[in-house]
Amino acid sequence: MPLVTTGELVTRAAATHSAVAAFNIITLEHVEAVLAGAESVGAPVVLQVSENAVKFRYGRLLPLARAAVAAAERAAVPVGLHLDHVQSDDLLRQAPDAGFSSVMYDAARLPYDENLAATRAAADWAHAQGLWVEAELGRIGGKNGESPLDAHAPRARTDPGEARAFVADSGVDALAVAIGSSHAMTTRTAALDHTLLKHLADTLDIPLVLHGSSGVPDGELAKAVAGGITKINVGTALNIAMTDAIREFLAAHPEAVDSRTYLSVGREAMVRAVAGIIRALTGPTATS
Repeated sequence: MPLVTTGELVTRAAATHSAVAAFNIITLEHVEAVLAGAESVGAPVVLQVSENAVKFRYGRLLPLARAAVAAAERAAVPVGLHLDHVQSDDLLRQAPDAGFSSVMYDAARLPYDENLAATRAAADWAHAQGLWVEAELGRIGGKNGESPLDAHAPRARTDPGEARAFVADSGVDALAVAIGSSHAMTTRTAALDHTLLKHLADTLDIPLVLHGSSGVPDGELAKAVAGGITKINVGTALNIAMTDAIREFLAAHPEAVDSRTYLSVGREAMVRAVAGIIRALTGPTATS
């Protein structure tokens, strides 16, 4: 089916007090696994390409984006395409022609006033192109350490008043909030601040996004959805599933040289991970 805009998927989720899962993709195997996992549970999904993934692909956005669009158009579930953690204005401006309906503009490395100014300028340009815009306050933890700007480090929290002002002044369509998750976690041990989430949901009138969801247990994810999170970002969990499956396969088959033999195993492991995370979002707590 044709691509659906990320904004439409998130708006639908918000209307039904649910959440859409958004998975970061790096290879074609990631793309195929995310779509197959979503199809297996009959759920819409967002494919996300981060600026880091573009750097990995020799700085070229189009090859992975074109593959994602081609695969998504053949999917049996609604699919959105999102450009994630964009810091480069040049990359931002490539988004519309590459098939993206949304961007997460990341100026969180900057002090508040500079973040606001950069995000406002990016949102104004993106909205003129019909793009839905997500932003955040401070940096997500786990990438560059827990600096004072690291709003999603485990001990950091988003201030509801500051968030309200940032949203009003920047004009963004969604905000990633810091409630205890952290990027690149390899264990699912994050404990979310659900009291703060309620305050943020009561204070803000735009969709709330949870970054660093790979480290959040199923029950916590479901509770976060019930508390107002409408977009869940996942990346590391897929890489763990793929890498663990390939390691196990190659240990059992040291003679293997055909990359299809182990990539297929890794892809199927990611399919299971995708389906499991999506099911967690629609668990008893999420729908109560």
